[in-house]
Amino acid sequence: MLPLRDNVPTRSAPVVTVGLIAANALVWFWERSRPGVASHVFRDGFYPCAIQGPCAAGVRPLPWYEGVFTSMFMHASWPHILGNMLFLWIFGNNVEDALGHVRFLLWYLAAGVAAMATQTAVTLGLSGTAAASVPNVGASGAIAGVLGAYFVLLPRARVLTLIFFGIILIREIQAFWFLGAWIGLQAWTGGLSLLHPQGGGGVAFFAHIGGFAFGVATVLLVARRRPRAPVARYPVW
Repeated sequence: MLPLRDNVPTRSAPVVTVGLIAANALVWFWERSRPGVASHVFRDGFYPCAIQGPCAAGVRPLPWYEGVFTSMFMHASWPHILGNMLFLWIFGNNVEDALGHVRFLLWYLAAGVAAMATQTAVTLGLSGTAAASVPNVGASGAIAGVLGAYFVLLPRARVLTLIFFGIILIREIQAFWFLGAWIGLQAWTGGLSLLHPQGGGGVAFFAHIGGFAFGVATVLLVARRRPRAPVARYPVW
């Protein structure tokens, strides 16, 4: 399922959400410069073994306090960045509206750290040196925090959704069900990846789970106001 837009207007332009999308885009095009995406990911991604070694032979990670932030703005492929930025665009503006611009930026970064901490704890606790020496990159952990916040703030909002189910459908889905299905899929697939690691496809499912949980647990503590109510028509913002 891919979200296309929601039906919740905002009080002001989502300048931080747009800025985060622009920052991710700039970093992506930098990654594509020489020596290429793979080299940048291996050099500047976050490695769990930077927290607790040893790392595999030849792996020299950045200090964890650098890697956790550089990795948050890096991606591994076009589908990776386009999917993440679509979710950030659809759901980020209303969470930013509730928190305020500066508070949203700081909270978003904290969500990314929480997501990476969750994935790192699972990797170090249940996997070996090889798994801990694989770089983690992507904004999806922080964006999962945004989704968790939206789940709490706007469960009755409606999300216009592109559904691939043998055929392509476009349907309105209540945010409670859309986001509930999303986090349920992350939990299910994450559990399967523990049993069959090769089936995980390199996706950091527990970063998604940790980020979502962070959003659910903290958004009401930091929100300055409630978002605007959903409307019958889909607004520009």
